[in-house]
Amino acid sequence: MTDVLDATADATPDTDELRVREAAETLLADHPPREVSPEAFLGAQFDAGLAWVHFDEGHGGLGVKPKLQKVVHEVLRGTGAPSSAARNPIGHGMGAPTVYTHGSEDQRQRYLRPLFTGEEIWCQMFSEPGAGSDVASLSTRAVRDGDEWIVNGQKVWTTVAHLSRWGMLVARTDSEQPKHKGMTYFVVDMHGPGVEVRPLYQITGEAEFNEVYFTDARVPDAERLGEVGEGWRVAITTLMNERVSIGGGIPARGSGMIELAVTAWEEAGRPGGAVKDRLVQVWIRAEVLRLTNWRASQTRSLGTPGPEGSIGKSAMAELNKAITELAVDLKGPEGMLLPDGYPMSRPKTAMDVSNAPKAFLRCRANSIEGGTTEIMKNILGERVLGLPGDVRVDKELPWSQVPR
Repeated sequence: MTDVLDATADATPDTDELRVREAAETLLADHPPREVSPEAFLGAQFDAGLAWVHFDEGHGGLGVKPKLQKVVHEVLRGTGAPSSAARNPIGHGMGAPTVYTHGSEDQRQRYLRPLFTGEEIWCQMFSEPGAGSDVASLSTRAVRDGDEWIVNGQKVWTTVAHLSRWGMLVARTDSEQPKHKGMTYFVVDMHGPGVEVRPLYQITGEAEFNEVYFTDARVPDAERLGEVGEGWRVAITTLMNERVSIGGGIPARGSGMIELAVTAWEEAGRPGGAVKDRLVQVWIRAEVLRLTNWRASQTRSLGTPGPEGSIGKSAMAELNKAITELAVDLKGPEGMLLPDGYPMSRPKTAMDVSNAPKAFLRCRANSIEGGTTEIMKNILGERVLGLPGDVRVDKELPWSQVPR
């Protein structure tokens, strides 16, 4: 009986939930999504505190529990409301939490609203040709020059850098400290002198990824996030949110990537036998992942996620491969061709999975971007299961003494 009473109590909307729901309904009434521009709607959503509900009031939030963001999604779903996460995926999922957690009040006021509306796109610049899975070994340098820092180096696999106004940069500022302690985190003007963006074309025929070169680029110290030398601590906030952003989505049942496979099965005449069994198996996996992510969102008490983001991200990467392989198989010879060919273009959005062949190709990156599946398993082994860590012979060495 106690369990039943507890479940009933949990099911009763609390004051904060009612407040969020009422604010979302008022937003829709005052700003019908199909009658106003996406920027106007998202601006109103931010001003109403419905951008990230757990942020403070005045910064796109209402100061309530993060799990109540799902109430906003429930109210807006199916109304034609624009998605900030779709318009600015890196900024919304990674930039905003980092600026909110580590930025000054001036930085919060300056960046959060145009980031949410999509008027200013963001990118993330961590990986380098010699620092992928081991990001802390990065070599891009930032040298202090009065109230500015002079940056030189190269970043790689930078999603939507060609569209971005601002970039999140981690650079080495003290090579005599161990690799995790000698880095500093900056917000960089992607249109500034000394910043060059070059395309990296993928197997989809598009270049949503880029290389970024810094040649004596100057970054004001006022655009630093966190203290000098604390770049790794700030970067962890970005990385933890990145994994949730990539793999922590909670779509409606049967929607999202699994919908591609179901649609392909229906178009193929709903074949039975082994084919239907494959479909059922991936559908079950998709539903288990959806519910796992929902549970994680419910139990997350703070705005910055923990290692549970690695569970969703790792599971999503392998599941998406299985789903898209099935969808392509169901299409037969047609599955070998992209509907629009290989355009060799620089797209206006990231992670386009609008058709099965493109999704099949694009999902190859899921097990690499945002931390490889192998790295996710290390995190889960060490931080969740308590297993001994990998041997790290360079952890305490000054960066300048680490062999390369």
